[in-house]
Amino acid sequence: MSLTNRFDRTGVITDAAEQRSWRERVEDASFGRNTVMYDDQGNPSVMVVVPLMVLSDLISGEPNMPHPAFLVGSAVKPLIYISKYQNIVVGSGAAARALSLRYKDPTVDINFDNSRAACTQKGTGWHLMTNAEWAAIALWCWKNGFMPRGNNSFGKDVGVTSEKGIPSYYYDSGGTKYIGRTLTGSGPLSWSHDGSPFGIFDLNGNVWEWIDGLKLHDGKIYVHGDAANGIARNDFTTQNNSHDVTGWVDTGAYFDNTTAGDSTETDHDVGGDPILSPDLTNPMYTTDPTTDAYYGQSNMTFESLTAETGFTPPAMLKHLAIQPPGAGLGGDYLWVRNYGERLPLRGGTWLTGASAGVFALTLDTARSASGGHIGFRAAFIPV
Repeated sequence: MSLTNRFDRTGVITDAAEQRSWRERVEDASFGRNTVMYDDQGNPSVMVVVPLMVLSDLISGEPNMPHPAFLVGSAVKPLIYISKYQNIVVGSGAAARALSLRYKDPTVDINFDNSRAACTQKGTGWHLMTNAEWAAIALWCWKNGFMPRGNNSFGKDVGVTSEKGIPSYYYDSGGTKYIGRTLTGSGPLSWSHDGSPFGIFDLNGNVWEWIDGLKLHDGKIYVHGDAANGIARNDFTTQNNSHDVTGWVDTGAYFDNTTAGDSTETDHDVGGDPILSPDLTNPMYTTDPTTDAYYGQSNMTFESLTAETGFTPPAMLKHLAIQPPGAGLGGDYLWVRNYGERLPLRGGTWLTGASAGVFALTLDTARSASGGHIGFRAAFIPV
């Protein structure tokens, strides 16, 4: 809190000695697991240091190779840095900068492009958290038997209702005030990804988080990586322009649906379940399968997602938490629209209940979406 108070009082930290002092204090207090990093303006962010993970340590039977989150171009990165807290934004337009600070109301009502810009504008190496990075953390939680809880039920956790955060936003529904968002990092340690004071907070609930490095284009799954050779990597500098998959890896897999879609022009569940497939047989909206609008959708528990008979999805989908790596993922949900361009949101909100969690994934949203339930967080990798 002292760093938050310092920033609230006098703003950016540009003096090198003071920057070093805050960094050393946080690193000493966290045994090196957290640090303070500064952007081009001197805005501080508390970051979690995440050491290299290999696939065999996360998913049984996978090769002893670095997880894609630690592959950037031709380099293997020994460390990546993830915002400890859901981000706030200071400034606007080209001056917008994302910050990771405790006890703040996370910035919401922000679309994908503005979230990404608030991260990349911080300087070289800064970026919107990628799907590869989120997946590495989620797989670590699952493998280590600790699935973080969070604000997924009106300021508390739906499964352990005694666990609460400090309210930062109340919303009105029919004249009744309900708790919505909570202050970043204000919940108990079980709301941290590793159950410690030094982990990443609020990956389960509070607000959905925009994620880079994954998109659906008319139902087909594209990810960051080596497009020429079909290798998933954490190439966060890859462009992410509307309806443009230039430089993205074509996974060869689609999100199809087990039942046919329809032409009803309302937001509704078309029935059936999403399924991984080598082709698209059942678009969920049949009038215009290329539109980004909100017509039919389909959903299910993420753990229940399967592949079409005879189709073996590429292993990278499990590595990137797009396909379930195994059992024990709880009730985390998957939502899909397999028409138009869809960008990912992860984690859930204060309203998502048992469907929220580190494996919760919505791929039914256009990049223009925003609302009081949608935020983001930045990450950093030296390049």
